[in-house]
Amino acid sequence: MPYAVYATVVVVATAGLVYELTAATAASYLLGDSVTQFSTVIGSYLFAMGIGSYLSRFIGKGLADRFVQIEVLVGLVGGWSAAILFLAFVETRHIYFVLYGLVGVIGILVGLEIPLLLRLLKERVAFRDLVAEVLSLDYVGALGAAILFPLLLVPKVGLVRTSLLLGLANALVGLWSVWIFRGRIASPGFLRALAGGAILVLGLGVAGAERITGWAEERLYADEVILARSSPYQRIVLTRWADDVRLFLNGHLQFSSRDEYRYHEALVHPVLSAHPAPRRVLVMGGGDGLAVREILRYPNVSSVTLVDLDPEMTRLFSANPLLVQINGNALNDPRVRVVNGDAFQWLDGNPDRFDVVIADFPDPHNFSLGKLYSRSFYRLVRSRLAPGGMAVVQATSPMFARRSFWCVVETLRSAGFEPHPYHVYVPSFGEWGFVLAAAGGYKHPGTYPPGLKFLTPEGTPAFFSFPPDMAPVPVEANRLDNQILVQYYASEWRRIAPSG
Repeated sequence: MPYAVYATVVVVATAGLVYELTAATAASYLLGDSVTQFSTVIGSYLFAMGIGSYLSRFIGKGLADRFVQIEVLVGLVGGWSAAILFLAFVETRHIYFVLYGLVGVIGILVGLEIPLLLRLLKERVAFRDLVAEVLSLDYVGALGAAILFPLLLVPKVGLVRTSLLLGLANALVGLWSVWIFRGRIASPGFLRALAGGAILVLGLGVAGAERITGWAEERLYADEVILARSSPYQRIVLTRWADDVRLFLNGHLQFSSRDEYRYHEALVHPVLSAHPAPRRVLVMGGGDGLAVREILRYPNVSSVTLVDLDPEMTRLFSANPLLVQINGNALNDPRVRVVNGDAFQWLDGNPDRFDVVIADFPDPHNFSLGKLYSRSFYRLVRSRLAPGGMAVVQATSPMFARRSFWCVVETLRSAGFEPHPYHVYVPSFGEWGFVLAAAGGYKHPGTYPPGLKFLTPEGTPAFFSFPPDMAPVPVEANRLDNQILVQYYASEWRRIAPSG
């Protein structure tokens, strides 16, 4: 088999898988629940590829011309797919039709590629060797795409530019194929012009990818986007209006600088002030450093360990001047140790004991996050508490996600804790819930550190009282093998318009 065709097969396979991953990742960013999005997108894509492979049997004449045309079309549709999805999310309510329509079209076109290549080459190579070589290279290209996509393409190149670059590669393959199959091309001039036009359109897209992404995100978020980054784990967006800076992760609001103090004071101080001598504190999640800022108000705290999955988050909130100002330069304090890793795995492999553990994870809107609200995880947390130690977790809204909130409470109880649920009002989120977890009883703090804007010892007991519309409801504990919390959360928040 000629080396030129070897290269063609690898590019075709790499681009095909990248389009699939791009659609699934964009759907995860825009629609949430990464497990569902990846599962349904990949399943639909493979089904569409099967349709394409079946349809290839009806292409009888002009195989080389059809192959070039398909490469150009794959390049254009696949290349612009990420940009189309971002724009569709902003401009239409029918994002699912756009998503699965694109997945179907790209999958059918990609499904046509390999069968046509096999038929084009069957006269040059023995069938046994042909199938083995083409499929082997197809799998090699898929492996390359699977490695490059999360490690290089998304964090370094960006989702929109990645799809455009792979579209450009498909268009170049189309142009290259006019030469490879020159003896079998019926209209080389037309196909060169077609491929050249696609290369020009995609090249302009690559050059303007940042503007495309920026324009889409400006439409998506109500305020000016001042920073946007993609990491292997999430899309990080910061917006600003006047003096209000807001952080969004995958489209979900994480804090507003105007009222975040309410959330973080309520998360940290009821548990830390109740402990007689908190010296070693563990924070899981909270890569913005805002919870750490509150912890550092306690002079007897000798060490704070922050475990956050995303190094891009902790890097931004350690170095960006605006963000460092918001968190009081907390992550650069000598008492603070930052660890980037999965909290479940880190806690399982680290035998250290802590006086206070604070879990400040995003809401459990997918199974990867749901495991951090499971009975198994809370049992692990309990085993890492020093004698007399206490923990606290953010637990979504008892008003808008009532079953989800009380599921967290029930899960902590099933893990051996005595849970003490409470709630506060945060304007950006509404009524928000937390659960303080102790091995024994809990006594409300008599004092708080000076300088707090929201909490007072006199007002704290009221937070632990729930009116009838937020009172406990029957729920199951969240276990790793059922992830009932993710199901509760999805059903409850589906009825609420997303913030931002």
